[in-house]
Amino acid sequence: MTMTAELTAQVCVVGGGPAGLTLAVELAKRSVSVVVLEQSGHFNRSFRGESVSPDSVWMLDRLGLLDRLEGTYVQMHHMEIVDGGSVVLRADLSEFPYPHPYPVELPQPALLSALADAGREHPGFTLVQSATAVGLLREQGEDGPVTGVRARTPDGEITVRAAVTVAADGRFSKVRELSGLSYEKLPLDRDVIWLRLPFPEQWDGHTYRIRIRGGEHGLFIPTHPDSVRVGLNIPKGGLKALRAQGLGALHERLDRLAPELSDAVRDTVRAWSDTSMLDIFTTLVPRWSTPGLILMGDAAHTLTPILGQGVNHAIIDAVTLAPLVEKALATGGGPERLQRAGEAFQEAREESVRRSRALQLRQERLFALEGRLGGVFRRSLYRVMDRNRSVQQRVLSRAYFQVQQPGPTVARRMVQEPVRRA
Repeated sequence: MTMTAELTAQVCVVGGGPAGLTLAVELAKRSVSVVVLEQSGHFNRSFRGESVSPDSVWMLDRLGLLDRLEGTYVQMHHMEIVDGGSVVLRADLSEFPYPHPYPVELPQPALLSALADAGREHPGFTLVQSATAVGLLREQGEDGPVTGVRARTPDGEITVRAAVTVAADGRFSKVRELSGLSYEKLPLDRDVIWLRLPFPEQWDGHTYRIRIRGGEHGLFIPTHPDSVRVGLNIPKGGLKALRAQGLGALHERLDRLAPELSDAVRDTVRAWSDTSMLDIFTTLVPRWSTPGLILMGDAAHTLTPILGQGVNHAIIDAVTLAPLVEKALATGGGPERLQRAGEAFQEAREESVRRSRALQLRQERLFALEGRLGGVFRRSLYRVMDRNRSVQQRVLSRAYFQVQQPGPTVARRMVQEPVRRA
């Protein structure tokens, strides 16, 4: 596009991730003009958040996007927890009575590209990449209603004027900081080292694996087309101490949890630069909106990696917020109506987010139990869930099935083994 000094739209969305682009597409389909400002210049980059829950798969299907994405993702059919070398829980997701019972692992570049292409089919959709928000436009001084955004681009600074601005710029939201809305960042007791390895021949490609040994645990996630993403827990702020022990300490930690990957980690992870670290925290934001501005996704409610809830809640947020904004704009689009739309959005979504956060925190505490008694308690609890299918389904449904209603399965079960590297 030809860059201009000023753009005008009904809605300005800051952040072109799953939350922001899904919202923008849903607004554009409703003939609402929308400008999306995305900091990155392209979608072809590495993401950790590739897990899409069954509810979001169902919504992507309803939005007409799932067919566009076929061939870019892998379905998950099972979840397995191994503790102390023994399988203590194995869930078969085909037993869950919902239209879309399977989560999928979907690389975000594919999802974001499909969303951007869907948006461009509507004349009111504009995506500006390589645009970093640097300030909010306001009426009546620093404390007045937000009326748009200033952004820095390679071609200079631009402004976007809009009736409402939506912050969808993630867990470290710049717009949230600029807004002055209060929030509380709650660090958890651990961080996660992420790495990507070739997929082991011994594993099937449709199972989430959690391995626990004492106070150590790891997540092992099949990744399209031929990799496994590995998340290893370390104590909060413990990266410096781990690195001081040398790379061999990381290799040995993986040996204890997943010996099937011992050779692969030594061949693939030869420097700390072959890994990345995720600071684990959750964010509590009492108010998700202020006149002229609404927070959504991680900007409003940062969650942890457990059960892949980040992308899930981002997409649900977008589908919930779009009709509220459309209605407010259709009835005059004044600041008061848009403010009520933001409040209604928070009211509709806050309890679901709270339940997911509580479930994640319980799982985090279980994973971190140490000592003989802690291990016995955790294994006993998982074995009760393993034997009692109704308990298992009740617990997992709280994370995976908050939007879908029970009904016959419509999702086609897709068996696709990972490409084996020569």
